[in-house]
Amino acid sequence: MAQIILFILLIGGGWMFYKRFIKDAEKLTARSRREEKQRQTGAIGTLEKDPATGEYRLKKDEDS
Repeated sequence: MAQIILFILLIGGGWMFYKRFIKDAEKLTARSRREEKQRQTGAIGTLEKDPATGEYRLKKDEDS
């Protein structure tokens, strides 16, 4: 019985690690593509519209 519980915990931990790895890889790829596009166009940053005020501001990286 203990082996089954350990096996389930290992599988669950591996699955969580895999999902986190994929999420981080996609975030890194998106940032890399955005920076490459900015380098190609000579842009300093990406503007995004604030829906509350309607003003445009530089987009911040969400590294959390």
